[in-house]
Amino acid sequence: MSQQEVKKKPVSFSNILLGAGLNLAEVTTLGQPLEVIKTTMAANRSLTILESAKHVWSRGGALGFYQGLIPWAWIEASTKGAVLLFVSAEAEYHAKKLGASNFGAGITGGIFGGLVQAYATMGFCTCMKTVEITRAKQVVAEGVTPQTSFQVFKDIYAKEGIRGINKGVNAVAIRQCTNWGSRFGLSRLAEDAIKSLTGKKKDEKLGGLEKILASTIGGGLSAWNQPIEVIRVEMQSKTADPNRPKNLGVAGAFKYIYSQNGIKGLYRGVAPRIGLGIWQTVFMVGFGDMARELVEKLTGEKPVAKH
Repeated sequence: MSQQEVKKKPVSFSNILLGAGLNLAEVTTLGQPLEVIKTTMAANRSLTILESAKHVWSRGGALGFYQGLIPWAWIEASTKGAVLLFVSAEAEYHAKKLGASNFGAGITGGIFGGLVQAYATMGFCTCMKTVEITRAKQVVAEGVTPQTSFQVFKDIYAKEGIRGINKGVNAVAIRQCTNWGSRFGLSRLAEDAIKSLTGKKKDEKLGGLEKILASTIGGGLSAWNQPIEVIRVEMQSKTADPNRPKNLGVAGAFKYIYSQNGIKGLYRGVAPRIGLGIWQTVFMVGFGDMARELVEKLTGEKPVAKH
């Protein structure tokens, strides 16, 4: 049997619109509340999920769960989705041309997409989201109100420059390449398993529910890298901690967290992280076809989405 030809996926405005739209929808629904709880637990490692939720509520009621959404999460969401879909599609195509399997090409696409995401768009947004979620917001003196998010951004930039607003970007890069390498790769593996169980051929498409199931498996299992997420939060956190060494790198943050909280500390926030991984992957992988049809109607172009 001759090998099926690997076709290059075209790049179009529709791809950019699709990636941005999917991520904006994800973060504005359940994405940011799960992100806030996860970050709160990672920064305050003695808190349970319920205690973290109460802490977040005390910082602004229901709106507390959307700290950092505007503008940082929206800026991040409107750019990182486009980067992910564009770069991962290109990397997956070249991996398949070199003879990689569906699973291997999925991992390759996810790794490269995640790396470029981190350095191109996510560094300062992720840092500022974490600052917003962890900084003190109480009135510091009578008649003096806390700084706005933009004022905090300007202060950090004035004091520390680009490095300050991109603090923890290397940890973000490690997290993103392992995140999407796992999510795309495991989702592809789950898709192949579902096809095998249902008697479908390899080139047959999965139904909507089957895609969501595969995405859920891939998204949930990708939380194995939670330690790097806790390290990332520790590097970017503004939570008052007199014991924390200054200018932490990835290795230094790992040693500090382990010395303070042990192995359990490195997995704080893993439950909301699993929920977030599932939610993100369902949007970015499982809902791709539905979003693609909508974008095609709006633009007249047929976009290429991840499946």
